[in-house]
Amino acid sequence: MTNPAKLIPTVIDVLRGRVCIARPRPLATGAMTLADTDADADAVLLRRYVAGDAAASRLLANRLLPRIYAHAARVLGDRAEAEDVAQDAMMRLWRIAPDWRMGEARVTTWLYRVVANLCTDRLRKRMTTPLDDVAEPADPAPSAATQMQQSARVDALQAALQILPDRQRQAVVLRHIEGMANPEIAAILEVGVEAVESLTARGKRALTAALADQRDALGYEGE
Repeated sequence: MTNPAKLIPTVIDVLRGRVCIARPRPLATGAMTLADTDADADAVLLRRYVAGDAAASRLLANRLLPRIYAHAARVLGDRAEAEDVAQDAMMRLWRIAPDWRMGEARVTTWLYRVVANLCTDRLRKRMTTPLDDVAEPADPAPSAATQMQQSARVDALQAALQILPDRQRQAVVLRHIEGMANPEIAAILEVGVEAVESLTARGKRALTAALADQRDALGYEGE
C-alpha cells in the first residue's frame, strides 16, 4: 500500500490543477471494473490504492478533491482553510482505506461526512463569523461585464451563506449547489431525511431574504 504521507503533494497539486493523471492498471479477471456504478468506481480505486496502485490514488484524488474542496470553501468562506480541510479529509480516507468494506457505504458519503465535521469544528473555533468573500475563477469566455456580474453573484451568495447556521449552510450547499439527494445528505449530516428537508427549507428562505434587496443590482430583476 502507498504511504499516505507521500500523497500530500498529490493532494495539493490536484487542488491547484497541476496533477497529471495516469491510467490505473486493469483489475484481475472477474473483478469489478470502473464501468460499474460511479459509487463503486470510487471504492474500486480505493481498493487499488490499498494494493499499492499509486495511479489509482491519483485518479481517486482527482475525482474527489475538487468536490470536497469546493464544498469546504462554500461552508467556511475561506480558501486556505478549505484546502486544509480537503487535504485532512483525504488523508483520513487513505488511512482507513485498508479497513474499507465494499458495498457497505459510498466513499463520497463517508468523505463528505468527514468534511462536514471538520468544517463544523473550524466554525466552532471562530470567535465570530466573518463575511469574507470567496470569489471563484471567472469563465474567460463571457464579456467583462458578464464576468463582473457573475463574480458579484458568487460574492453575494457566499456572504449570504456565511449568515446561515452551520447545519443549514451545509444542507443548502449539499442540496441546492451540489445537487445531492436528501437521503445522502441525511447520511452525511447524520440526521433524518425530515431534518434535512427542514434545514434546506429554512436555509433557502433565509438566503432569499438576505439577497432580496440585491436582486436588481445582481441582474435578477427579470428572473
